[in-house]
Amino acid sequence: MTATNITSAGPDAAPGAGGPDGAGLGGSGRLGRLREAFRSRRLVAGTSIVGFFVLLGLIGPFFIGNPNHIGGPQYAAPSVHYWLGTTQIGQDVFAQLVVSTRASLEIGVGAALLATIISIILGISGGYAGGFIDEAVSLLSNVVLVIPTLPLVIVILAYVKSGGLVPLIVIIALTSWAASARVLRAQTLSVRNREYVLAARASCERPWRIVLVEIMPNELPIIVSQFIFGMIFAILTQAALAFIGLGDPSLLTWGNMLNIAYSDEALSAGAWWWILPPGLCIALLGMGLALINFSLDELLNPRLRVYRPRRPARGVPAAPAGPAGFAGTAS
Repeated sequence: MTATNITSAGPDAAPGAGGPDGAGLGGSGRLGRLREAFRSRRLVAGTSIVGFFVLLGLIGPFFIGNPNHIGGPQYAAPSVHYWLGTTQIGQDVFAQLVVSTRASLEIGVGAALLATIISIILGISGGYAGGFIDEAVSLLSNVVLVIPTLPLVIVILAYVKSGGLVPLIVIIALTSWAASARVLRAQTLSVRNREYVLAARASCERPWRIVLVEIMPNELPIIVSQFIFGMIFAILTQAALAFIGLGDPSLLTWGNMLNIAYSDEALSAGAWWWILPPGLCIALLGMGLALINFSLDELLNPRLRVYRPRRPARGVPAAPAGPAGFAGTAS
């Protein structure tokens, strides 16, 4: 029996990797899992929220004018001409919000992707290799975890002279990979002693193939969850840094909008429309990503999966409930 067969037949196989539940990764199994996923209201709500911001960030900047244009009235309230009002110097708040959406999403996705890649390489390779490599990775992750993240980012930014998106993405990623790496290392230590991994070793499979084919698919729920959490963390970290004045002032992000509005005393002037939209966008995007995270974790992890009974078709009466609350079967 090959390692692939053991993976498909074993009880610890990843959901959807094979077996009778929908023909593995085939078309019918995929469609069934997709229909099951979108029966979750949390996933639909989270996908709708995140999809709205993605479309706003991708398409929105092409349909608005220059967000730095100064030509409107000062502190104008929301109206037909200015949907979210204007700033102290007459800039359109809605135009700034749309452009800031793209930059904030780029920071979130870039930092989360880089941190996830680092955690996969270090966490899985250390857990699988064991020995000195595992001890070195564990020591490095412990050192990074002990240091508070936000003060560390502040210190690093103080010595980095170049601005822009790329340095900020790299700094956030290099300070946020350790927790994910520890979780992946612990899971790898458990998976590497299972039967299908041992069978792959016995058949002289290459180590990189064992990691990519046998181990990583079983850790997919953790990787997806850590990526989404990393995206939330990166957006919140950038907003916090920009709010305290450590962001690049030439870069329009939600955090920079909050910093400028606070510096110009928007709340004292009663310009709630300047400071409320970026804060609300950060909260809504974080909520949408959290809803997706919870729903995907529930879908990919069979232990957390919630049974949702299908609604009967129109005109078909529902089956009577049995004595224990289960639907009865026709004789």
